[in-house]
Parts: sequence; C-alpha cells; structure tokens
Amino acid sequence: MYSLKTRLIFSIVLIVLVTVGVISFWANELIGDQFNNYIIRQQDLKKSEIVSSLSRQYDRNSGTWNIDSIHSIGMLALYEGYIIKVYDIDNEPVWDAQKHDMSLCSQVIEDITKRMEERHPLTNGEFTSRTFDLTNGGETIGYVSISYFGPYFLNENDFRFLDALNIVLASIGFLAVLLSVLIGFVLAKRISRPILETVDVAMKIANGSYGERIYNKTDTKEIDTLIKSINHLAYSLESQESLRKRMTEDISHELRTPIAILQSHIEAMIDGVWEPTRERLESCNDEVKRLGNLVSDLEKLQKMDSEDLELKKSEVDLSDILHKAVKKFDVSMKEKGLTVSISGACPDVFADSERISQVAINLISNAVKYSKEGGRISIEIFETKDSAGFSVADNGAGIPENELPFIFERFYRADRSRNRNTGGSGLGLAIARSIVEAHGGSLTVESKINKGSTFVVMLPKNSI
Repeated sequence: MYSLKTRLIFSIVLIVLVTVGVISFWANELIGDQFNNYIIRQQDLKKSEIVSSLSRQYDRNSGTWNIDSIHSIGMLALYEGYIIKVYDIDNEPVWDAQKHDMSLCSQVIEDITKRMEERHPLTNGEFTSRTFDLTNGGETIGYVSISYFGPYFLNENDFRFLDALNIVLASIGFLAVLLSVLIGFVLAKRISRPILETVDVAMKIANGSYGERIYNKTDTKEIDTLIKSINHLAYSLESQESLRKRMTEDISHELRTPIAILQSHIEAMIDGVWEPTRERLESCNDEVKRLGNLVSDLEKLQKMDSEDLELKKSEVDLSDILHKAVKKFDVSMKEKGLTVSISGACPDVFADSERISQVAINLISNAVKYSKEGGRISIEIFETKDSAGFSVADNGAGIPENELPFIFERFYRADRSRNRNTGGSGLGLAIARSIVEAHGGSLTVESKINKGSTFVVMLPKNSI
C-alpha cells in the first residue's frame, strides 16, 4: 500500500517523464530531419558554388583554363569533402584532384566514410559522383565531376552541434523531472494534508467523538465538499446520539412513573396500609392504561416505519375528516374558551382515511393543549398543482427555534417539564410524520415564541 502523497508524486513524475520523453523524441527527430535537410541544401549550394567558380576560370579569347585557380578551388573543395575532376569541352582532363594528390583524396574518403559509419550509421550512404556542365556566356565550356559522400555527410562541427543539442534536451529533461518532483511533493502535500486530516477526524468520529470538526478550508472544490460532508455527518451523528440518550431518558421516565405508582399502591394494599378500594384500584388501572397507551404508540410507530405498512387508500374528503376531528375536542375547547375555524376546499385525495384522521386528531390535539385561554385555532384546506393538504395553526406558546428540527423525533418534547398533561408521550408527531411520508407527502412546521405554531400537511393528489 502506498500513501496518497507517494502516489501523487509518482504520478506527476511519470507524466512528466513520458511527456518530456515524447517531446524530446519528436523534437530530436524533427530537428534532426530539419538539420539534415539544411545540410543537403548547403551541400547543393556548395556544389553550385564550385561549378560557378570553375566556370569563371576559362578565358574564351585565348581558349585556355586558369589552372592555378582551378587548383586552389579543387584543394579547398577537397578539404571540405568534395573531390573534383575538370574536363574541357572535348572531355579532356583539365585538372584531377586524385591525380594531383591521391593519398590526400584517399584519406578524405576514408575519414568521411568512417565518421559517418560510426556516428551516423542510419544514413547508410557512400561516395558517389555527379557531373555538372561548366558554362560561360550561356555556352558550355566543359564539365566537372564532383565526388562526395551521399546523400549527405556531416563534418566535425556538425556533429558537435548535434551533440550539444542532445545535451540540451537531456538537461531539459533532467531539470523537468527534478522540477516535477519538487512540484509533485508540494502539490501532494497540499492535497494530502486536508485529506489526511479528514481521515483522522473521520476515525475519531467512528470511535464516538461526534464533537470533532474540520475547520480548515482548501482551494479544491472536491476536498471542500468532502470536509463539509464529514462535518455534516459528525453533526448528524452528534444530534442522533443526543436524541438517542434523551429518548432513553424519556422512555425510562415514561415507564418509571406509572410503574412506581403501581408498585407503591399495590405494596400498600398488600401490606394492609391501604384498603383495596374501587378508587385506588381505578388509579392503578389508569397507570396500567398509561403503560398500555405507551406500548401502543410504540407499536404504531414501529408499524409506520415498517416497509410492510399497508395503507387502505380510497377517495378521501379532507374537509369531512377535519370537521369530524374537531368535534372530538368540543369539550376541551369549551373549557379553554377556544374558537376554531375551518376554511378552504380541495378535491378528494387518494389516501388512507383512518390514518389521515389520526394525523388530523394529533395536530388538533396539540393545538388545543398548547393554546392559551381564549385562544384561536385556524384550520385551512388548500391545493396546489400536484398536491392537496391542510394546515393547523394556533396562537399559543410557540416552539423555540432551536427545538424545531427535533420535534418530529421519538419521545421529543419541547416542554422540558415532561408534564404529561400537556406533553403526551412524545410520539404523536413522530407517528403523524410517518403516516404522511408513507403517503408520499410531507409534514412541516413553522413557529414563533408567544405567537403560535402552524403545522402543514401536504399529500399527493393521486398517490398510489
């Protein structure tokens, strides 16, 4: 296993090596081809220069050749790798480099051939001869045969240039690799540092330290997204852990109170301290009912969460359901002097009538419990393009803003006093939300302290 930093450095170095290698290869090939073409053009110019110089060595008036000048031209050409033979118009020899200095010509041929075979074997050339016309005033006055290593040959200066070029390319490659290692190290460190920090924090979160957070920011979008995701995960786990602990405490409280009452009452009657009167037995029965209701609520919630939840859907009139639900609280509303209004209308929705009634009863029950004396409850039925629903609003105590994200959690109550007369078991809203979501809808809330709360139920018009 290799670290991210090592992999990044190796990857960058490999990319640079391949890139430099390809560029160097093609640069060498391209420059080599261009240089060879340049040498061929220069040698063609040199041959043309030799022909032009020799053409000027003929005196048309006297019909003679300037042998001394031809000798000078021939020797200069020989030192540059060209062996010439000059003939007059009758193909009679005028001057021959090989006859003049056979050993020097042989040495030139041997040196050039050996140099090209050793240092430029791909040329695969040999000495060849080519004859050119010598003209003066537009008239042919003779011929010259030029022998040279073809298709081209390089002298020592040319090879030194190519060697220098290869050294430059190799140096560039070496510097590029060195620079890539340095850049790769810096980039790998910059990229891997926040990732390693994220991994470290993720490990701590996995071990239960849900309060851990990553505060560093980077200029890499993907890494910033990863950091935000880890922080959000930590926040969610911390919230869930807090809710889990609170739920455990609430369940314990919900069970402890009726069990303690039952235990004390029954022990008192067993010990003869109390007579088992009807009133005391009814008190014990009430506590048993409380336990039964709690278990029933838990069973309902489990069933709501189950994938096997069956909804008996039919065409449902929300207005009818809400009017029936309100009637169930006539006594409670009169005792608190509450007024209630139902307004709006919408088409029938395809839903489970009994379960939607349960949602409406739960929301209206909460509105009645938390409304002030003489308060007002407003129920509005509405529809949108694809949905229909209703809202239940009261002008009661309201819910603190920091409590809103948690009120649909199991056993959660914004009323920290745990007063069962107002707080219930803390499962009602969780059950209501599960029912609505099982229909493919949503249950949301808006609330302000001392101004009241509004719960909104949205249901698909044609949920199947």
